[in-house]
Amino acid sequence: MTTFAPQKKKEDKRMISVESLKVEFGVKPLFSGASFVINDRDRIALVGKNGAGKSTMLKILCGMQKPTEGQVAIPNGCTVGYLPQVMVLQDNTTVKEEAQKAFSDIRNLAGRIDQMNLELAERTDYESEEYAELVERFTAEHDRYMMMGADNYEAEIERTLTGLGFKREDFNRPTSEFSGGWRMRIELAKILLSKPDVLLLDEPTNHLDIQSIQWLEQFLVQSAKAVVLVSHDRAFINNITNRTLEISCGKVIDYRVKYNEYVTLRKERREQQLRAYENQQKEIADLKDFIERFRYKPTKAVQVQSRIKQLEKIVPIEVDEVDNSAMHLKFPPCLRSGDFPIICEDVRKDYGNHTVFSNVSLTIKRGEKVAFVGRNGEGKSTLVKCIMNEIPFNGSLKVGHNVQIGYFAQNQAQMLDEDLTVFDTIDRVAKGDIRLKINDILGAFMFGGEASEKKVKVLSGGERSRLAMIRLLLSPVNFLILDEPTNHLDMPSKDVLKEAINAFDGTAVIVSHDREFLDGLVSKVYEFADGKVREHIGGIYDYLSSIDDASIVVQSKSIETSIGNPKKNEPPTTDNPSSDKESYEERKERMKRISRAEKAVKESERKIEKMESRLKELDDILCQPENASDMTLITEYTSIKKALDEEVEKWEEESIKLEELRVKN
Repeated sequence: MTTFAPQKKKEDKRMISVESLKVEFGVKPLFSGASFVINDRDRIALVGKNGAGKSTMLKILCGMQKPTEGQVAIPNGCTVGYLPQVMVLQDNTTVKEEAQKAFSDIRNLAGRIDQMNLELAERTDYESEEYAELVERFTAEHDRYMMMGADNYEAEIERTLTGLGFKREDFNRPTSEFSGGWRMRIELAKILLSKPDVLLLDEPTNHLDIQSIQWLEQFLVQSAKAVVLVSHDRAFINNITNRTLEISCGKVIDYRVKYNEYVTLRKERREQQLRAYENQQKEIADLKDFIERFRYKPTKAVQVQSRIKQLEKIVPIEVDEVDNSAMHLKFPPCLRSGDFPIICEDVRKDYGNHTVFSNVSLTIKRGEKVAFVGRNGEGKSTLVKCIMNEIPFNGSLKVGHNVQIGYFAQNQAQMLDEDLTVFDTIDRVAKGDIRLKINDILGAFMFGGEASEKKVKVLSGGERSRLAMIRLLLSPVNFLILDEPTNHLDMPSKDVLKEAINAFDGTAVIVSHDREFLDGLVSKVYEFADGKVREHIGGIYDYLSSIDDASIVVQSKSIETSIGNPKKNEPPTTDNPSSDKESYEERKERMKRISRAEKAVKESERKIEKMESRLKELDDILCQPENASDMTLITEYTSIKKALDEEVEKWEEESIKLEELRVKN
């Protein structure tokens, strides 16, 4: 296996060793001869074209799949956390309960400590040997509990869930109420909280917004041990990785450099391959030419046989897959729209008593390319649906003169004709000279070769989305609305799409969390947050630098617990036995105060949950026309809402007290 690496200064701690790995699904191996080591603090980007075997490699590393040949060695005690692209999710717990599963060992230990504490409080045989043994056992278990960082695990859960986009009011909601994307965030939170020695992440940013992606970046850089990740988010892997493993031509090539440096090295490597390939082809042509010319001349028989043997011994040089991002694509010409394709004035959208956004006033000028950004659920796609007139809303929203909208959303993929092939789907919308390039276009979007002859009905959701995107690129429109257009695209495909939008003469609204895709593409950003839409002039990085993201850094730093510094929680040593006893009595009193504070917080959470449940019931009742003006229900709703706000404040105060007690402890 080829390795590109700077000289190493010291020996790294090995986490996983891979030796002579081979995987076969058909006649040709997916990859073979793969040997590499994953060390502590490695941040590895696993790259390669779709179908190269990246997800398969992750499954083998975590033990979910067996290789055809070779072995994966993991030291005893080394833990591995794996986040697949698709997984079976739990439906019978709350968000917080699901996250707490990451601390099952700590919670079991806490239960044993509580039991011993209760026994100590009830017993009076202070001078007995059994009591002394119980005190010693309690102290040892409690010290172990503290060294595990257990006193802070509830705060860790809260910081991690908040960092991944959950609000506090979400913590006690059943996981079944959340979409698949949000439930994947819960699984990601559990994996991060369990602090494995090796993190294997397969497209972890697919369901995250920009703020959550930045938080995850900070966590992986500062707190994780070893990381192997597959991602098509170029900014994400650029900010994290210090090493790149590429699966190409059935081999694994190890570049011990960051991803962006790997891109340069790979280009140089491919140029070398091409030169070697061209020289080999010339050699093969010369040998074949000699054989054909002198095959039937007896005087040249020995030389001919020698050339034939030479030809048989040649091992063909393989060249890395061609990068289709060099392909250029332009939208077909279209009518010129009016100067102001979209004008919004005081637009408001409510679902029952929940206001998604209000007082939205914005103007999008012809030729502008703008981004809609914000956490999931803040209304980005909702405003898009208002523009498309798919849902009712309040306020004024005008679509300008001659505006012809091309709309891409995930559900557009469901509108394709299932009986057509991939090629025919595009052939029906392509016009003029572009029809000669259909195969090239399909190849750029991962439909090369036989894939173009597949029927739409057999395509996966991601493949349908890519096909719908290609169809839109060939449609004559002057106003583009793209809702998460890059979710199922690899990097070369995203480059093709970005270049096409940049060259587009019309107007574009892009809903996306992909910073690299938006960079250099948009000149204005609309931020959706807290029921408002705020305008930011400039590109995506201008916007990110202007918002206060200090909390992201604070949260990710504070996730690192005292596990790495056990002395922090060790009780002070002393030679005075009476001082030892006093220290124990003080500790016991503090634990009682913590216990009371925990009960107060749980009681407050129980009240909040009960009131929120009733408010949801009232919401549903008041949404019915016959109950809309029922003053009794309205009065009850207002009263509970006020009580809920007061209880939330009380919960925050009690939580702060509890946190302070734990820190002191």
